[in-house]
Amino acid sequence: MVRSWAIELAPRGITVNLIAPGATETPMLLAPGRSGTPPRKPPIGRFVQPDEIAGLAAFLLGPDAGAITGQSLVVCGGASL
Repeated sequence: MVRSWAIELAPRGITVNLIAPGATETPMLLAPGRSGTPPRKPPIGRFVQPDEIAGLAAFLLGPDAGAITGQSLVVCGGASL
């Protein structure tokens, strides 16, 4: 869907990208009553920080990212390797 929108909107100067965050250190992730298996730290040895996701979003919205479109950016600390 991201790539289709990117192609459709590029002539209007609109970029479309997707940020796919991995395990991000939030209260929900670290809640003691969280169901399921406990989260494992990715290869970088820590969880992704919310500010790292926000920083990427801010960059993508800025003028320096004007040539980046149709991309899925995985921010997972290496967990997807």
